Amino acid sequence: MGNRGMEDLIPLINKLQDAFSSIGQSCNLDLPQIAVVGGQSAGKSSVLENFVGRDFLPRGSGIVTRRPLILQLVNNKAEYAEFLHCKGKKFVDFEEVRQEIEAETDRITGSNKGISPIPINLRVYSPHVLNLTLIDLPGMTKVAVGDQPVDIEHQIRDMLMQFITKESCLILAVTPANSDLANSDALKIAKEVDPQGLRTIGVITKLDLMDEGTDAKDILENKLLPLRRGYIGVVNRSQKDIDGKKDIRAALAAERKFFLSHPAYRHLAERMGTPHLQKTLNQQLTNHIRDTLPGLRSKLQSQLLSLEKEVEEYKNFRPDDPTRKTKALLQMVQQFGVDFEKCIEGSGDQVDTNELSGGAKINRIFHERFPFELVKIVFDEKELRREISHAIKNVHGVRTGLFTPDLAFEAIVKKQIVKLKTPCLKCIDLVIQELINTVRQCTNKLNSYPRLREETERIVTTHVREREGKTKDQVLLLIDIELSYINTNHEDFIGFANAQQRNTAANKKRAIPNQVIRKGWLTINISIMKGGSKEYWFVLTAESLSWYKDEEEKEKKYMLPLDNLKIRDVEKGFMSTKHIFAIFNTEQRNVYKDLRQVELACDSQEDVDSWKASFLRAGVYPEKDQTENEEAAPADTFSMDPQLERQVETIRNLVDSYIGIINKSIRDLMPKTIMHLMINNAKDFIHSELLAYLYSSGDQNSLMEESADQAQRRDEMLRMYHALKESLNIIGDISTTTISTPVPPPVNNTWIPEAR
Repeated sequence: MGNRGMEDLIPLINKLQDAFSSIGQSCNLDLPQIAVVGGQSAGKSSVLENFVGRDFLPRGSGIVTRRPLILQLVNNKAEYAEFLHCKGKKFVDFEEVRQEIEAETDRITGSNKGISPIPINLRVYSPHVLNLTLIDLPGMTKVAVGDQPVDIEHQIRDMLMQFITKESCLILAVTPANSDLANSDALKIAKEVDPQGLRTIGVITKLDLMDEGTDAKDILENKLLPLRRGYIGVVNRSQKDIDGKKDIRAALAAERKFFLSHPAYRHLAERMGTPHLQKTLNQQLTNHIRDTLPGLRSKLQSQLLSLEKEVEEYKNFRPDDPTRKTKALLQMVQQFGVDFEKCIEGSGDQVDTNELSGGAKINRIFHERFPFELVKIVFDEKELRREISHAIKNVHGVRTGLFTPDLAFEAIVKKQIVKLKTPCLKCIDLVIQELINTVRQCTNKLNSYPRLREETERIVTTHVREREGKTKDQVLLLIDIELSYINTNHEDFIGFANAQQRNTAANKKRAIPNQVIRKGWLTINISIMKGGSKEYWFVLTAESLSWYKDEEEKEKKYMLPLDNLKIRDVEKGFMSTKHIFAIFNTEQRNVYKDLRQVELACDSQEDVDSWKASFLRAGVYPEKDQTENEEAAPADTFSMDPQLERQVETIRNLVDSYIGIINKSIRDLMPKTIMHLMINNAKDFIHSELLAYLYSSGDQNSLMEESADQAQRRDEMLRMYHALKESLNIIGDISTTTISTPVPPPVNNTWIPEAR
């Protein structure tokens, strides 16, 4: 005979656990433990055994339970028992379980009444039990016998406290009816850990052994010595019954007959006995399950809501429906166009805080990389002067000229303008690379349809490459237009008169003195022999470069004036992750300590480009590449003729002025040309022509063929969605088919003395 109430709860728990396992989660019900506490031979083990509905615990007089028994009940189709200390061995006969408990107790404690706090762990697998933990504890005693230690009372008390202090532990305080209830050790210790009496149930055993003429009616009616959850009387089998192999079924019938036939208990018969104790405990488990349900329900509902939106489009999903495929294709292409435009133009929603978007990177190319490349070409003083000198001499031929020739100016200007072609074409290449990266980034959302992604990427990239040729032609045309007519009447051009009065130094435009141009962290690369690399906080102004210990700028390490400084690139070290550039003095002087150049390192090439652009604003220009200097001019190339020097100076100033105008014009027109011919054109192409190209590129069915991952994800999502709904229905069923019993009102339990 099992525990019928527990068997009724099993299907509910199984349903819940099945529902949760179907969505890949564990149903964490965490059912409470049930511990029995009481004096020796109070009938604790019998009460526990009756709750399970099986004979398996040792019996006898005196101290029988001498080690805590942690009994884990596991709901399972087959019925057997396992001990933690006998791993792998299955006990089918419960008589053998009892013998093993006795043998294992003796092994640790000896056979002469000794006790031990080391628990015996037993698992009982059965289709008739819930997943519960029951704890059979040694009986409380005050006097040591046999091998027991002198402080046995404290040892047992500490052992009990380990288990019953847990909030999730129900306490069965077992007291025999033939002892003084007012001094019950079980109730004392229960009150200590559960002063409100919310988890303590009083169990009165041995009602059949009370002296004739006495009864426990007032106690069982909860009148004499009240407990919040009251008392339940039980009649266990006597030692004679156990020795005579009286089974639990017969014992329960005898117990029922006792309560119905006893004049003092007849009116209480329905609230007495082992079945009622089972029912009470099962109701506590039901209450616990119901208390757990709201948390489980809200967890499931939040998951369901998060899936709702995505599942909406899958609910009536038919993979081969041509209408769906057409609609999906239109939506995907439209979304791709919107994403591409947002990447280029910028957007307030879903801003990426980790890296620059396509548009921001293109902006950097336009306004940092491109101007830097332009300046790199123009400012090579030595070579420019040599070219001007050659041009003047070649224009005069065998004659010595009195006036500065126009033709020399034009020849030099045109040569400088032609040099603009390389940085302009490089700028277009950088923008194209960024555009293609942006296209690739935006097609990530098409991963569900690999063929569509591939075709979209191919078509748009091909179009961008086609526009590349047109854009480059247009930019070269702009430069050819500049070459076709040198406009010396331009309002910004200084003219011959002014050019003769200016000198080169005066012509150099500097930013406002002391204006802070940039601040940031840089690493000074120094060899280990000289102290090793170190990071400093750098401040670049129009006149100097200073570095400090940190951004508070209190402890200045050094200040370097910008006069005669230039920048050069430095190759990255073999193992280095940093990107490096260097500052050096054109007059071959030490820049910092005994260093001819200071190497500065950044984390990325973008940072290097940005710092270089900042140095340009401060008037620190890059060093000219030394490739053309291999055929260096002989010593007599430059005439020391003062008149020629004046003419070179005049043309130098004129060239400087005119190239400044051209640079300004090109810096302005390049972004506009690229935007018009390439970027805006690509946006228009995606919005108006991409769809037509996709239709013409192949069969729509093959284009809209789902990836295996996407199909699996969809099936998984729908399965999860339905499983969540099913779980919520099951929780709803449990809520409606079970009832909670309210917590009884508090009672005055001051009659229970405080434990000492």
